[in-house]
Amino acid sequence: MDYEPLPAVADVRDALAKGAPAVHDDAPGNVCYVWALGDKAAVDAGFAKAAHVTTLEFVNNRLIPNAIEPRACNASYSKSDESYTLYVASQNPHVERLLMTAFVLGLPEHKVRVIAPDVGGGFGSKIYLYAEETMCVWASKLVGRPIKWTAERSESFVSDAHGRDHFTKAELALDKDGKFLAMRVTTKAAMGAYLSTFASCIPTILYATLLAGQYTTPAIHCEVTAVFTNTAPVDAYRGAGRPEATYVVERLVATAAKELGIAQDEIRRRNFIRSFPYATPVALTYDIGDYDACLEGAMQLADVAGFPKRREEAAKRGMLRGLGYSSYIEACGLAPSNIAGALGARAGLFEAGEVRVHPTGKVTVFTGSHSHGQGHETTFAQVVAARLGIGVDDVDVVHGDTGRVPFGMGTYGSRSLAVGGTAIVKALDKIVAKGRKIAAHLMEVSDADVDFADGKFTVKGTDKSVPFAQVSLTAYVPHNYPLDKLEPGLDETAFYDPTNFTYPAGTHLCEVEVDPETGATRIVNFSACDDFGNIVNPMIVEGQVHGGLAQGIGQALLEGCVYDRESGQLVTGSYQDYAMPRADDLPDFKVDTRVTPCTHNPLGVKGCGEAGAIGAPAAVINALCDALGVKDIEMPATPERVWRLARSAKA
Repeated sequence: MDYEPLPAVADVRDALAKGAPAVHDDAPGNVCYVWALGDKAAVDAGFAKAAHVTTLEFVNNRLIPNAIEPRACNASYSKSDESYTLYVASQNPHVERLLMTAFVLGLPEHKVRVIAPDVGGGFGSKIYLYAEETMCVWASKLVGRPIKWTAERSESFVSDAHGRDHFTKAELALDKDGKFLAMRVTTKAAMGAYLSTFASCIPTILYATLLAGQYTTPAIHCEVTAVFTNTAPVDAYRGAGRPEATYVVERLVATAAKELGIAQDEIRRRNFIRSFPYATPVALTYDIGDYDACLEGAMQLADVAGFPKRREEAAKRGMLRGLGYSSYIEACGLAPSNIAGALGARAGLFEAGEVRVHPTGKVTVFTGSHSHGQGHETTFAQVVAARLGIGVDDVDVVHGDTGRVPFGMGTYGSRSLAVGGTAIVKALDKIVAKGRKIAAHLMEVSDADVDFADGKFTVKGTDKSVPFAQVSLTAYVPHNYPLDKLEPGLDETAFYDPTNFTYPAGTHLCEVEVDPETGATRIVNFSACDDFGNIVNPMIVEGQVHGGLAQGIGQALLEGCVYDRESGQLVTGSYQDYAMPRADDLPDFKVDTRVTPCTHNPLGVKGCGEAGAIGAPAAVINALCDALGVKDIEMPATPERVWRLARSAKA
């Protein structure tokens, strides 16, 4: 085999330069697409009357979402029934099967079973259909034997989808009192050499639609140029567009406050949305929120009042202290399907849930969402147990198997409880409704006279009741049963297609201490006050926030995927080169919540899985800029970069 080395472009700015080598001959100028959102004329008018304009240019650094457990699969072909079984590390097995059968291999969908058991870390990188998995399915029939493949760490760095990688110019127009008038954002987003499964929607509908943040900015315009580069594809990574949007907004807000001499909390309070529902100028309608409460909660956790004294004490030791704010909002529970279709998505965004009650009253729940560390087995069981009045240990949760679970869309975008959990609740409603009819027959009353609570069906106004387990047994042993009205059994399925996104929000405060002689940065305090709607399991929520904060802090201070700009060679190709956050890089997080229940799902939940990764990067960089007295510092803010800025600021 002969190889002909070709010139490479690894940086998005290089790829757009005049005369740059072409990644694809049919993509002139390496442009994949140009996409815009917002009212450009209104934005121009807002800037024309502005008393002050804040301008920033920055890179949102490329990240490698490299899980401890690399991707793996095992494919086998059964000649007896011409079927395939694929065990794979995937976040959404049904979508994997659909894409593989319908669009790549041309196989009958019902002849392929995809099973995704414990897959290890996902964070977005295991959503997609990858070539190796498809190849193993195809080859298993060719050779007539099962084929197993496991990625090595080095190939995961090179080939798995990466995250972020934006170059952005952002401007914020304000009046003399610090009220926001308009925002203008221009982003060059790297796509990599090829489009990954969801790549095109990340820097567009999951990014530009969140540029309103928590604020009443009346006019916003964003233009995104998606660019091919000689790099790994870029797709969703924890937060998927929302961290990038929050970084744009919160870096602008923090910088504007500094330039105008307005306190960080005050500039936010002057511009917060307080009337709901609120239609933003970038296509979304927030249903509910209380941003002042989260700001106040975070400030109390962080002891903002005591910061000047702590900064003074640090200065006596030759250290620099800084405090950074980040007030984020995200859109979770991606929805609804008709809007997604209108925006070009080729998939529905519903979720399925099946509740199977066994004769003894024990329950198996089948969910189309997928658990890979989020605690679905606990949270979903809690929801079911609370509704049916049974023990949590009496509920078994099944996921990740296209042969057992109704069609589902998997797990990403903090959708599992808001969308998957609601599908389960709707199935539970059907269970209770049928159970009420069975109980009414047993007690010889009208089902309209029967209430259900605490695991018992009770005749209203009396103490006459039958337990849930008796009703479930009757459903399967129908000796005394309204067979003329009901089928035997107690097994119900429901699908749920949300009418809107959910909108978790909050404020994160980061306090850093910098050694100007070495550039070493230490996070001495990180406080997060979030609104996730109703909370089913506080411990799981807190764990999700901690994990997200670790990843967000990692992006701000440590992680950065680097390609050689001349050759396109990946420089950070291992954990020796790519700096992941470790325990001693992180403080003891202080976290708290406020609750405004989501208005359009029965659980009132919003989602919590990505919040930390969304709010943290801007909070950390804002804190560093405050400590160093500079306008910007590039992520990751490595000791060398911090040291150079500290020296230049001192000079």
